[in-house]
Amino acid sequence: MASDEVKHDYHLVDPSAWPIVGSIGAFASAVGAIGYFQHLKGAPALFGIPVFDGPWILILGGLILAWTFIGWWRDVIRESVVKGDHTPVVKLHLRYGMILFIASEVMFFVAWFWAYFNAALFPTYINLPAWPPANIATFDPWHLPLLNTLILLTSGTTVTWAHHAIQTGNQKGAVNGLALTILLGLTFTAVQAYEYGHAAFAFSGNIYGATFFMATGFHGFHVIVGTIFLIVCFFRARAGHFTPERHFGFEAAAWYWHFVDVVWLFLFAAIYVWGAGTPAAH
Repeated sequence: MASDEVKHDYHLVDPSAWPIVGSIGAFASAVGAIGYFQHLKGAPALFGIPVFDGPWILILGGLILAWTFIGWWRDVIRESVVKGDHTPVVKLHLRYGMILFIASEVMFFVAWFWAYFNAALFPTYINLPAWPPANIATFDPWHLPLLNTLILLTSGTTVTWAHHAIQTGNQKGAVNGLALTILLGLTFTAVQAYEYGHAAFAFSGNIYGATFFMATGFHGFHVIVGTIFLIVCFFRARAGHFTPERHFGFEAAAWYWHFVDVVWLFLFAAIYVWGAGTPAAH
């Protein structure tokens, strides 16, 4: 049966150890995080085991997950570029999978917006006379937040440039467009880190700080993930993996990046502009 000629357009993946390795990494990360948080609170080591009295299990789990990501995606790239297993039907289903993934991410951010608006629209329900709280000095939306908005919007144009270059067979344009997008993504992260370092409010102790940092922080995490995604695409573009007919790996990264752009526009409008109170000194 294994030697018979394939008479369908579907791709039956080879046996892989990555699912179980990734599960081990995720479990180690979760248990390590619990143990490390207990350690930070001054509590005894998890289950009384000294090895959990520190970040070591968390770091080990993170390394296993990173190894899984690299190896699994390497295998998927090999299936597409070397073995040619990604038929039109397979690529269609990959698109469906990416669309569903982004839809799940939308619901993820809906939860943070829900938490923010629940407090902002009904502050009296949480014993606040107004929103934002009077003792909170918010960010000036027309300073660093506006700068980051312009950076992300510009990155959306550069990734579109790279996409158009791939569709027309312009490898140099694709590489240059990706390089600019990556640079803009790194700049956004640096500006947001600087902004966080100069915040006039903390994450803990107030609902404004909790909802602000959870919403904008998880968006920042997604920017970092998207930047890594684009870095992989940059090296793949340099290696000539993308052609006008075969470049879904890049399309998935571009879709994800545009999703990150759109979420930021909502964050900027809702949290920075609409929710602005007394701006903190720059």
